[in-house]
Amino acid sequence: MRAVVCQNTELSVVDLPEPKPGKGQVLVEVLRCGICGSDLHIRHHCDHMKALMGKVGYAKNFPAQSDAVVFGHEFCCEVLEHGSDCERKIKVGTRIVAQPLLRNGDDIDMAGLSLKASGAYAERMLLQESALVPVPNGLSADMAALTEPMAVGWHAVRRAEIKKKDVAIVIGCGPVGLAVICLLKAKGVSTVIASDFSVARRALASKCGADIVIDPALTSPYASWETYGFMNDLPALLELALGTREKLGKLPLPWWHVWRMAELLGQNPPRPVIFECVGVPGLLQQVIDGAPLMSRVVVVGVCMQVDRIEPALAIHKEIDLRFVLGHSPLEYRDTVHMIAEGKVNCAPMITGVVGLDGVANAFDALKDPETHAKILIDPKSTFATPQKPSLH
Repeated sequence: MRAVVCQNTELSVVDLPEPKPGKGQVLVEVLRCGICGSDLHIRHHCDHMKALMGKVGYAKNFPAQSDAVVFGHEFCCEVLEHGSDCERKIKVGTRIVAQPLLRNGDDIDMAGLSLKASGAYAERMLLQESALVPVPNGLSADMAALTEPMAVGWHAVRRAEIKKKDVAIVIGCGPVGLAVICLLKAKGVSTVIASDFSVARRALASKCGADIVIDPALTSPYASWETYGFMNDLPALLELALGTREKLGKLPLPWWHVWRMAELLGQNPPRPVIFECVGVPGLLQQVIDGAPLMSRVVVVGVCMQVDRIEPALAIHKEIDLRFVLGHSPLEYRDTVHMIAEGKVNCAPMITGVVGLDGVANAFDALKDPETHAKILIDPKSTFATPQKPSLH
């Protein structure tokens, strides 16, 4: 079986033994696999990531820099064979997507990020039968392969508890930011402001549904806070508090009952929901510096370096800070159905397709934000450089 192996930062196509499905596992043929930003990062910082994963109890099977690992956790596949003790409800020949999980004894490994569970940069791989989700509505393999990154966006949007009337600000329009934009619009959020230095990625943000797209080199993403009634300083908050108390005190009812009822009805001061989708040191503090009072900040971008923030400033602005990771099985299942039903406009994200022999070139191509966003791997393709996708 042909596969792309990463070892000591080098990517090479090799022949590996055919995987054999064990108890509760299925053998699948890889139809498409997306190249994720985490793959780009781990290629050069695998030891750092292994140390970090040790802090959350996952270092056991996580690869080190010197280990040979097959990446790939964004995929669409076809079922080839069932292992023992499988329910076999999903028949051979069915196209599926799946959370990249595989049981190995008492461990659950993340396929593509494990020594014992190879990923989808290969012709075939193993998956846990219980994680499989059939691809609905004849959705193409290209689009189905976007399920995993879109599910990450859906999880972030759900964790944000954003309402349709809220204003969303997305900082960074790489694949993560674009996924968040797609899912914000799928949820029906009326105002999505997207910010990125890249001309090409701002264009993709518009195609994915962003209502306002700005260049942060020219305009702050928070410049329009007055338009939406956001508060940008403490005096405004103090005036709101005391002024509201004074107005309610003139009513014939006890002011505290009216205030309590207003809160129950959701009559709270307006604030934006800001999605930080870049993940570089210093950016989170920039968000805290610029965000209006009472902003909710959802951190989706993964900053792998130690960073610094000024907690006292975040406290005095009463900023709500949330970090998000991955997706649940339900969010994953719902995401592929939203894509298949046309509720998620994520097709513009796919900018190229390569074969296994072109993966190293694709990694290089993804360094240029003006050229590519999401490149898919087609194991049957002979493309050695990223080619325009047909999306069939």
